[in-house]
Amino acid sequence: MSFRVVRSSKFRHVYGQALKREQCYDNIRVSKSSWDSTFCAVNPKFLAIIVESAGGGAFIVLPHNKVGRIAADHALVGGHKGPVLDIAWCPHNDNVIASGSEDCVVKVWQIPDGGLTRTLTEPVVDLVHHQRRVGLVLWHPSALNILLTAGSDNLIVIWNVGTGEALVLIECHPDTIYSACWNWDGSQLVTTCKDKKIRILNPRTGEILTEAIAHEGSKATRAIFLRHGLIFTTGFNRSSERQYSLRAPDALGDPIVMVDLDTSNGVMFPLYDPDTNMIYLCGKGDSVIRYFEVTPEQPFVHYINQFQTPDSQRAIGMMPKRGCDVSTCELARFYRLNNGGLCQVISMIVPRKSELFQEDLYPDTLADEASILAEEWISGSDVDPQLVSLKDRVFVEKGGYVSQSQSTVLTVTKKSNVLDKMRGPKSSSAAATTTPAVTSNGSSGASNGTTQSSTSNAVSHQAEPTVVISGVSEQALTDLRSKFEDEFRKLKAIIVKHENRIRSLEATVKAMADRGLTETDTPLLNTSTPSPTIAGTNQSVANAHDDHHGDGSGHYTNTTLAPDEV
Repeated sequence: MSFRVVRSSKFRHVYGQALKREQCYDNIRVSKSSWDSTFCAVNPKFLAIIVESAGGGAFIVLPHNKVGRIAADHALVGGHKGPVLDIAWCPHNDNVIASGSEDCVVKVWQIPDGGLTRTLTEPVVDLVHHQRRVGLVLWHPSALNILLTAGSDNLIVIWNVGTGEALVLIECHPDTIYSACWNWDGSQLVTTCKDKKIRILNPRTGEILTEAIAHEGSKATRAIFLRHGLIFTTGFNRSSERQYSLRAPDALGDPIVMVDLDTSNGVMFPLYDPDTNMIYLCGKGDSVIRYFEVTPEQPFVHYINQFQTPDSQRAIGMMPKRGCDVSTCELARFYRLNNGGLCQVISMIVPRKSELFQEDLYPDTLADEASILAEEWISGSDVDPQLVSLKDRVFVEKGGYVSQSQSTVLTVTKKSNVLDKMRGPKSSSAAATTTPAVTSNGSSGASNGTTQSSTSNAVSHQAEPTVVISGVSEQALTDLRSKFEDEFRKLKAIIVKHENRIRSLEATVKAMADRGLTETDTPLLNTSTPSPTIAGTNQSVANAHDDHHGDGSGHYTNTTLAPDEV
C-alpha cells in the first residue's frame, strides 16, 4: 500500500487576484517594437511603460494613485530620437530611471515626486558610447551609480552614471546579447548571446570565467542569477519548444534540471523574488503567468500554479517587495499590459486568516540604500545589498510601503556629477547642470551628505554650497551689476516723468470740467507746451506740470528730478 506524500510549502496555495478595471490603468499606447523586452518597469513610487510615440522614442511615468483612463496627451519622457527599447528604475533612488534606445544613447532621468506635469526632454546625463541600438539597461544591486548597458554592437559597457564615464568595456560576445544579470553581490555577471552560449563574466575585467551552450534553439534565451548562486535560464530546444533549466555556475554545460513547457514562440521572461525563492515565468504573447518555487529537494524547481487571463500580454513589470501590501499577505504584484491598452494589476496572495505581520512570508528585503560607492566597487569591493524589514514600514493606500524617514531628493553636480539622494526640502530642479556646485571634503567620488556604505568608516560631510560661473571674474560681475543698476535708475526716472505729466493733464481736464468747459470751448491742448494754470487747481500739480518741457517730438526732459533722487 503506497501513500502519496504532499510537499510541505507555505507557498503551495498562492493564487493570483486581478484588481477591478477602475483600479487599473487604461488607454496606454504600449510600444509596438518587436524587441524582446518587458517594456515596463515598476517601483514603489511610479509605473513606467514604453509607449508608441511619433518623432522619436518615449515612455510614460505614472504615480500609482493615477488610476483609470489615462489622457491621450499625458506628459511623457521623450528625449530619444529613436524608439525606446528598455527602461530600468534605479534600486537606490525611486526617482531615477535609465532608458536605452535605438538612437544608440542611454539617458538617465530624474522624475519629480508626484509625477510629470509636462513632457520631460532634458535628462540628467547622456551616456554615449554604443555604435548601435541599446537594448538592455541594468543597475548594479549594491553599488551606487553603477549601470550596465548592452547594445547590438555586441558590446557591454559598465558606467559610473555620476561622472558619465565608461568604467569597463566587455567585448567577448560574437553576436547580439540577449540578456544579462548580476549575481547577489554584483561580483559576477551572467549573459546569454545569439550564439546560444551562456557566459559567466568578471564584470571588472571582462574575463570569461566559464561558458557553455544554454539551449539548442535559435530563438532568444534569458538567464538570471538566483540568490544562492544557481542560474535559471529560459529558451527553446531544436524543435522550438520552450523550456527552462537550472544550472550550477561550476557546471554550466550540465543542467541540474531541464524541463520542456509548451510549443509557443514567445520569449519567456523569468521574474525572480529572492525573498521567497519563487520564479514567475511571463511569456510575450502569453495569457498565463506560471510560478515556481526553487528548493534544495528534487525536482528542485517545483511548479505551483498559473494565473490565467483571457487576453495575451504585451508587456509586464514586477513590483519590488518594498511596494507590496503585507496586510493582505501579498507576495508579488504584476503590472500586465495587453494589446488593447489596459494595464492590469495582479496580486499574488498567500491565503492567511490573521491580519498580523507574517514574519515567515516577509524576511528582510532589499532596501533602497546602496551598500558601496562606485569607486569602491571598481576598486574591487563586493558587498551584499542592504536589507530592510517591512514590519517597520507605513502603508500608503495605492502607493505601497514607504519608509518613515524623511523623503529624499536627488541632487546632481557637474564636478563629480554624482546622482545623490540628499536629505532636506530642496527641490530637485535646483540641481546644477553646468558647473560644480557642491563637493564633499575634496572627494571627487561622492557628494553624499550621509555615508552610503555600511562597511565604510569614513563619513562624507556636506560642504557649504558655492556658486562659480566659469570664465567670468568677480570684478566683471561687479561692473555688470553696477551697469544694470544705472540702467534701472534711468528707467525709473523716465517713468516718474511720464507719471507726473499724466497727473497734470488729469488735473487740467478736471478743472475744465468744474468750470463747465469742453474741448470745443477751449483751444486744443498742445502737449509740447505747458498747460495754462487754472484757478482752483492744486499749485503743486501745476508746478509738477511746469517741470516738464516738450520739444514737439514727444521727448521730454526733467529739470528738477535727478536720477539719484529716484
